[in-house]
Amino acid sequence: MDKFRIDGHKLLYHVPRVNDWMEGKNTYPIYMEISPAGNCNHRCVYCGLDFMKYQNRRLKTEVLRERLAELGRLGLKSIMYAGEGEPFLHPDMPLITELTRAAGIDPAFTTNGVLLDEARAARVLPVTSWIKVSINAGTKATYAAVHGCKEGDFDTVLGNMRRAAALRRATKVPCTLGMQILLLPENSREVTTLAGIARDIGMDYLVVKPYSQHPQSETTKYAGISYEQHAPLADELAAYDTKDFQVIFRMQAMRRWDAAGKRYGCCLALPFWSYIDAGGGVWGCSVYLSDDRFYYGSIYENTFEEIWTGERRMNSLAWVREKLDISQCRVNCRMDAVNQYLWELKNPPAHVNFI
Repeated sequence: MDKFRIDGHKLLYHVPRVNDWMEGKNTYPIYMEISPAGNCNHRCVYCGLDFMKYQNRRLKTEVLRERLAELGRLGLKSIMYAGEGEPFLHPDMPLITELTRAAGIDPAFTTNGVLLDEARAARVLPVTSWIKVSINAGTKATYAAVHGCKEGDFDTVLGNMRRAAALRRATKVPCTLGMQILLLPENSREVTTLAGIARDIGMDYLVVKPYSQHPQSETTKYAGISYEQHAPLADELAAYDTKDFQVIFRMQAMRRWDAAGKRYGCCLALPFWSYIDAGGGVWGCSVYLSDDRFYYGSIYENTFEEIWTGERRMNSLAWVREKLDISQCRVNCRMDAVNQYLWELKNPPAHVNFI
């Protein structure tokens, strides 16, 4: 059982906000993704954001300080720091994490973990909800080939996460620590190896997820990948589960990828989340970065409230509702399960009173 609901969604725990949306009220996002840094220290072979060109830019800390306080007042609940680059390349990332928590917002990270050394971990763990490390192999040679980095980074990441787990035990902070592997032909035989490593160094989980082709990505190597033959791997990985560790094999997402279809008629999820890029731009969807139809404004020029209630965003939502062809969207986008849920609320089947 996926106790973190990683293969599903958690919008059903925000009934008042969903009810406001159902009644047509302005709804501020519950969840946001922020890219603190535009560049990355790895060049993963599957990277969906390669079209962003790994720009050497950073969010301005003092502007972000103001916007975080504002976002907390507006009701934002969580921020995942990840984006088009490696978040810990931002020199102020520990401070930004502390500012996020001080604003009443839950911070989290998706990172390659190379820069999550002991000093950074000591500051971010006490104020962070979860940290998920992308580590796409069970051996250093395959890791270097998939991540486009030197082999030594594999040992660095494992050492960093082992120390983070030890620090968590010593300080009794509640931060969840996990790893994630994107299932590819290159690493499919090493998933069990990584599961054993993740369990033994003190992680809470290992997520095994499918590839998802980004519509704008320059990389198309895995566009035709299929996961049907990997279904037996789920049973094999279950043997690594303990009371403290779980392998989350994202079977539902793999089935959606193989089916390549959507069970809803349009994208309804945009009011509940947003994305801020490393240049301060606010976007309706990270799949359409650089597409002006999804651009809402800049946190350097306006408050978030002005951006969220502005004409540009209203026009974007109308275009998405009336003209966006969702068959061109990314399969298994982050809001896919949320969209299925919202579509059923808006378009209930027959006999719903027979609960």
